[in-house]
Amino acid sequence: MIQNTMFSTQSVQPLKMLESTKDSGSTPSESLSKFGTYLENAISQVADQEKASEEMSNKFMLGQVDVDQVMVSSEKALLSLQLTAQVRNKVIEAYQEIMRTQV
Repeated sequence: MIQNTMFSTQSVQPLKMLESTKDSGSTPSESLSKFGTYLENAISQVADQEKASEEMSNKFMLGQVDVDQVMVSSEKALLSLQLTAQVRNKVIEAYQEIMRTQV
């Protein structure tokens, strides 16, 4: 029998399911409310990154920050906006697929 001496199997622990006791009894309306709050927070974070990027651009024009800081800030804002757009596209695609299914 071939044994792998590189990894010790004694330190391997079995996976345990995470139990969420407080979420198990939630109603669909509570779940929808939590999901809506999550989406609202995510979109506000994207807006905050856009504002931070604009502030960095203004500081750059005043000579208070370097160009690399402005570029990093603007790329973060751009990537988060692109990610948000892609998530939105996937959600719309999933909704359309559900609407196309025949019952």
